[in-house]
Amino acid sequence: MNKTVADIMTPSPITVNPDTPLNEAITILAEKKLSGLPVVDKDNKLVGVISESDLMWQETGVEPPPYIMILDSVIYLQNPNRYEKDVHKALGQSVGEVMTNKPITVKVDDTVKKAAQIFHEKKISRLPVVDGDGNVVGIVTQGDIIQAMALDH
Repeated sequence: MNKTVADIMTPSPITVNPDTPLNEAITILAEKKLSGLPVVDKDNKLVGVISESDLMWQETGVEPPPYIMILDSVIYLQNPNRYEKDVHKALGQSVGEVMTNKPITVKVDDTVKKAAQIFHEKKISRLPVVDGDGNVVGIVTQGDIIQAMALDH
């Protein structure tokens, strides 16, 4: 199986930008039955990914960090700054506020085997495909790889 990512990817995927309202992104995910979307800037450069798991923050709210009280002082057992970030993520109103920054990507000429290894190691379900300039040109999912493997046999 010497296929490249270009052979199995979905070209020209639906994208959103950081300013896209969250409810619009949620609508796209629901209507198109997608689990995530690449987030691009005005030049089509990849800046993030928004996925169902990013959106779960919206619904579940956030648990405060565990703490103990000693002599009326609050001692946090976890970093309270992380909590503030979590709260911000839970209350974000635009894609840019809740997206995952620095997404893992593959290039069009990477092998399908390399993409499969990334899926396995990183436990993710989709990979934006970028060209040499960092422009989003496609998206590849675990399902695409399984389908390619099935067609090879």
